[in-house]
Amino acid sequence: MADRKIRVLVAKPGLDGHDRGAKTIAAVLRDNGMEVIYTGLHQTPEMIAETALQEDVDVVGLSILSGAHMTLFPRVKAALEERGMGHVLLTGGGIISKEDMASLADVGFVKLFGPGTRTDDIAEWIQTAMEARWKNEEVSG
Repeated sequence: MADRKIRVLVAKPGLDGHDRGAKTIAAVLRDNGMEVIYTGLHQTPEMIAETALQEDVDVVGLSILSGAHMTLFPRVKAALEERGMGHVLLTGGGIISKEDMASLADVGFVKLFGPGTRTDDIAEWIQTAMEARWKNEEVSG
């Protein structure tokens, strides 16, 4: 476990054309020792799920500012499940109300981050969450 790197897919679903934050997060995660795949702009949920499958990622992090999160995030989750990737840790961020964050948590997005979140806090959260998952796999495996 100690030598295993966390593989994270950072994705921009939909027509949202603002990727500065996603690129910043990708760089911070790399700086924290994770392997990061960034999809670029204008990805469909199916494209994101297919990339997650092909890259065998542990985490999918979605970034959205367009307001379409209640449509696109559940579609990404469904597309991942269709590909046998329902086990992937789901996270994301953007302009998402607390009410919508709660609804998306019910769908399976474990943690969502809003504007102003320290980037190191995101990296630390992913590291902690994945270490807990891997530890549970060792115990149950």
